[in-house]
Amino acid sequence: MKTPRVLLSLALTAMTAAAGMPPGFNEDESKVPPYTLPDPLVMQDGTPVKDAAAWQQKRRPELLHLFESEVYGKAPLGKPEKMTVRDLNPELPALNGKAVRKEVRVLFAGTEDGPKMDILMYFPAKADKKVPVFLGMNFNGNHAVQNDPAITLSTSWVPNDKGAGITANKAGEAARGKEADRWQVEYAIDHGYGVASIYYGDVDPDFDDGFANGIHAMTGKPDGPAAWGSIASWAWGLSRALDVLQQEPRADGKKVAVMGHSRLGKTSLWAGALDERFALVISNDSGAGGAALSRRIFGETVKRLNTSFPHWFCDNYNKYNDKESECPVDMHELLALIAPRPLLVHSATEDLWADPRGEFLSCAGADPVYKLLGTPGLTIKSFPEPEVPATGRLGYFLRKGKHDVTLEDWKSYVSFADQWLK
Repeated sequence: MKTPRVLLSLALTAMTAAAGMPPGFNEDESKVPPYTLPDPLVMQDGTPVKDAAAWQQKRRPELLHLFESEVYGKAPLGKPEKMTVRDLNPELPALNGKAVRKEVRVLFAGTEDGPKMDILMYFPAKADKKVPVFLGMNFNGNHAVQNDPAITLSTSWVPNDKGAGITANKAGEAARGKEADRWQVEYAIDHGYGVASIYYGDVDPDFDDGFANGIHAMTGKPDGPAAWGSIASWAWGLSRALDVLQQEPRADGKKVAVMGHSRLGKTSLWAGALDERFALVISNDSGAGGAALSRRIFGETVKRLNTSFPHWFCDNYNKYNDKESECPVDMHELLALIAPRPLLVHSATEDLWADPRGEFLSCAGADPVYKLLGTPGLTIKSFPEPEVPATGRLGYFLRKGKHDVTLEDWKSYVSFADQWLK
């Protein structure tokens, strides 16, 4: 990690989404340079991967190692031995009786004065069996997911937002429900799903703090340029939430869909690649460093990521600033690491910064692995028109509109999950 400095990265992303493509970045398809993608079914020594056993035993571990060492960094720990879970708020009726809501606190070191995260959970009130769950991280605190005064107000660092009454990086009452449009909890409940959300800043605050806060305060900075960045730490937090859901009486822990938007879409992909317990993976507008191919040099680039958000990735990723073709992996191989589990990649027509076509081509690049493992894979052969339903075990959906999460996205999530989780 670089010299500690606070980068208001959430504000930067909001500005980018509002203003469109920044000057100096490619948004012209005719200016995409020629490129050759590494073959996910060829080992680094040139040996072809011909069957599922070779993929699972040799190529998949090799690709995981490359992403850990060159892109995201390697988590220095799994589930902490002293990790404990305590009730934060009791189970109570919510959403006019349709749901029950509960909150738990995960103490990573077993104590309140150590790193911790809160999990907000909703389940259908009248379900007669365990239900599948959508699990993801939010940007502003669990209190922002629904406008409910009973939800615990976050005490973690949050980005300042005058419109929401947030100053001095402290959450306030005015921020309640700020992300409700992005968290269509009632829609999911109506269709028989639970929803679980975590504030990502509980696990690691989103600025370059030199490994001083969140889970990094417990682990310290690992040696070397492959030390885990924030995306890897957030992904680690999602796996710890899955640990909790697998013990939750109302949740079907074998049917948890991990999901995320923007930088948290990058996070959901890496979490899904690392942790094969996730039954389904959803990426929404994840772009560069997520679902979009880096070698296309379209929209956000590796250099822009490493310059604006130096804490997201490991330091080794800086080697590929303006040298994407030298990286031993590209993002189609990240998607391939999720195979044969269901994967849904979402893009938006006006979100050129995240390169929708590059996200689709990444799916196409991962498709041979899905096919090798005996799944339907990607069933569409060319970049689709907007709002064509996602089918196949590797799904792609292009929504009309901007960089956001909407009800239309949730309709697609639920439809895809209905196909593969129920």
